[in-house]
Amino acid sequence: MNIPGVTINLQAVLAPVPIWRARVTADDWRAAAFAVREAGGRLLALWGGAHAAGPSVCVAYVTLDGLVWLELPLDGEQPTYPDLVPFFPAAARMQRAAADLSGIRASGTKDQRPWLNHGAWPADYFPLRHGTDASQALPDTPLQDYPFVRVEGDGVHEIAVGPVHAGVIEPGHFRFSVVGEKVLRLEQRLGYTHKGIEQRMTQLPPLQAHRLAGRVSGDSTVAYAWAYSMALEAATACDIPPRASHLRALLLERERVANHLGDLGALGNDAAFAFGLAQFSRLREDWLRLSRDVFGHRLMMDCVVPGGAACDIDLTHIDRLRQQCDAVENEVQTLRAVYEEHAGLQDRFMTTGRVTPALAAQLGLTGLAGRASGQAWDLRCDHPWAPYDILQVKMATHRNGDVAARVATRFEEVFESLRLTRGILSGLPPGPVRQDLCLPDHATGGAGWVEGWRGEVFVALELDSAADQHRIIRCHCHDPSWQNWPVLEHAIIGNIVPDFPLINKSFNLSYSGQDL
Repeated sequence: MNIPGVTINLQAVLAPVPIWRARVTADDWRAAAFAVREAGGRLLALWGGAHAAGPSVCVAYVTLDGLVWLELPLDGEQPTYPDLVPFFPAAARMQRAAADLSGIRASGTKDQRPWLNHGAWPADYFPLRHGTDASQALPDTPLQDYPFVRVEGDGVHEIAVGPVHAGVIEPGHFRFSVVGEKVLRLEQRLGYTHKGIEQRMTQLPPLQAHRLAGRVSGDSTVAYAWAYSMALEAATACDIPPRASHLRALLLERERVANHLGDLGALGNDAAFAFGLAQFSRLREDWLRLSRDVFGHRLMMDCVVPGGAACDIDLTHIDRLRQQCDAVENEVQTLRAVYEEHAGLQDRFMTTGRVTPALAAQLGLTGLAGRASGQAWDLRCDHPWAPYDILQVKMATHRNGDVAARVATRFEEVFESLRLTRGILSGLPPGPVRQDLCLPDHATGGAGWVEGWRGEVFVALELDSAADQHRIIRCHCHDPSWQNWPVLEHAIIGNIVPDFPLINKSFNLSYSGQDL
């Protein structure tokens, strides 16, 4: 593979999906960004590197041929790199997070405000910089006011929501500039749930870190555990058994259905249709209970492990899973008709929170929300890995980009996941469910790339080996919410304040998934 107009030596990463990796110069860094954008590619992730040899910045792009992982070594005295925001607006918050964590900064970028540092860290403290003592007690520092962008004019006032909310959701601050009830601007302030996941990863044995990956975002435990395991398997040149790949896909599709059922009920509730919440909550609860009975955990946590799967299923389990697919499909078909024929519900859904395909493409909207705005990207279709390469996934897409489109996409993905589940159960191959991994005696790395229910989950893993001890020197986990949170700010413009909960839920983005 090559990037047109850029001369770099791309090396293939051994993975079930097409991934290439290379080190580049600053000139190639910018040239690659331009070439990927012009070819219709997308920014997937950007993160800072912390090595004994010196700092670096990494970026992952999605192209028509696969994923490209580029690393740019930086000067240890002045660790700066060319700004990618002119090419990909979604890079802005990722670059700010890298500055807070590793002390590397994009040169010339306009927004230099902190993102993860809410004032608890001194200005010269960077937790992921090489040599930083994470156990040291930090001095008390005065909190700084965050410089929100002000909107001024006759009748303009601000409404501050959060970071602590009335429900049990995670913390996030939303600053609305409004006239009457019409929203002129929304600005988010996140980062309140920063947990130090990347630093903690370096303290865990590689064969055990999948458990932490599966806890990055509880609603995506299967996707993250699979992405981490895929990265480790790529780094160790391990091929998992066919039965294991089928079981992983079964778990991933059950995770997708569980989240869509919950969201469809919550969206009905946010539009004052409590009946929808009651019915979908019942279906989701039954779905989770069967997951517990078959796989040992309601969310199927720790079921995906390096080398395969931690559990197997028998004929009794297969029969129960099939029966539930049939029952849920019948009920969701009925509920979809109810939703579509309910005038009050459709009045709230249609044209609300619209993101046009053009804006979605410009801002990098991805995953479920992207497909509802004409962005036809689904890793299961574009670069299918086993067993998706034989299941022939049918992608659900719409172009209206409003709440109604995101609801319709969820319905269609539920039905498709039920179809896929039946196919997986029917074609489940015999054999073992796990392959032992042998960690190499040299430095290596790998990447994992999985289409979770919210969008693409990506894990970049780097390993070292010294004194017969294998250790993780960097593990970056990326959630699709990084791309989609900024788009939510645009989706609310021109809508009324009471519609924000509905629009927000139609995206259902992760706070913890992007506050690592």
